[in-house]
Amino acid sequence: MSLKEIARLTGTSVSTVSRVLNHPEHRCNHSGLEERIWETAARLHYVPNTTARNLRLGVSTDKVPYVVDVFLTRFDSLDKDVFFLELFQHIKEELLLSGCLLGEVLHSVDVVKLIHSSENGGRIPYQSDTKGSVRSSSLESCTLSCKENTGLIILGKCPSNMISILRRRYSCIAGIDRNPTDYEYDEVVCNGATAAGKAMEYLISLGHKNIAYIGDCTYEARYVGYYQALLNHRLPLNHSNIHPTNQTQEEGFQVMQTIMEKSNQPTAVFCANDSTALGVLQALKKNRKRGYVPSVISIDNIRASQYTSPMLTTIHIPKKEMSHLALMLLLDRKNKRHEENVRLELPCRLIERESCSYLYE
Repeated sequence: MSLKEIARLTGTSVSTVSRVLNHPEHRCNHSGLEERIWETAARLHYVPNTTARNLRLGVSTDKVPYVVDVFLTRFDSLDKDVFFLELFQHIKEELLLSGCLLGEVLHSVDVVKLIHSSENGGRIPYQSDTKGSVRSSSLESCTLSCKENTGLIILGKCPSNMISILRRRYSCIAGIDRNPTDYEYDEVVCNGATAAGKAMEYLISLGHKNIAYIGDCTYEARYVGYYQALLNHRLPLNHSNIHPTNQTQEEGFQVMQTIMEKSNQPTAVFCANDSTALGVLQALKKNRKRGYVPSVISIDNIRASQYTSPMLTTIHIPKKEMSHLALMLLLDRKNKRHEENVRLELPCRLIERESCSYLYE
């Protein structure tokens, strides 16, 4: 199958198709085009890069390339969370190196639609809310078609009531997240509680005691790490310092605007991810004449964190290694090399930059 055919089916140029399939870091200007190209390539069994070269050299095989779908659990677009966008780019690199193909990029509503029931003519026997949770009294009786020669990588915290659905659809599943599951499937984690603990210990070592938290608070490892650090140092939990969000840059900006109106302003702000911190720094920059300059720290170490002003202090999450190991686990299970669910936990580390400073009282 040629690049020209993929270009025709996706309504774009051959050069664009080539850049998308052969350069994982490439980003299309048109929303959704990149995903359409990968899905079309997978459907047509197009084999890019090293595998294609092997075929031309006669080192080949009649095997159909293994396809890997990706499930985005948090958002309906990669652009809403740069951490997962960078993970996704690393996954594409690993797929190319392994001779695998990227299949569908799924969201919660897509997972809901994976249920097929012969009894109701293909209609979906339940509904999903905006957060992707499932409601159905007949869920267990639903019949799923298994997706052959296809594995699944889950990015983020998967709703527990979707896991059984995914297991019936995919025989091989691997997850990447900062929140470990109870060994529900193979997973690669960099524990969010540990990362949060490192961030908090650093702030406390600088003399900060009045520390705000901005991020998800629902069964979230990073919030647990924040709270545990306060307990360890016998610091009070000030509920007015807790700001639940969906961890987007926009919400970080809005929360920081609110914090600046408080009479008892925190001396430091711990953000659950870098995207939130970018919004916090943006708000501080906009209101710099107020003279309020708290220390700001976060988790992820996305590329943009080193280009902020001030440069963002953050906890590094090894995204490239996590992507590599997730695909390794997926292929290892496909080849029946292991049966028990495996968890690989990678370390995190502090990246000291300019956004944190000593508190002088």
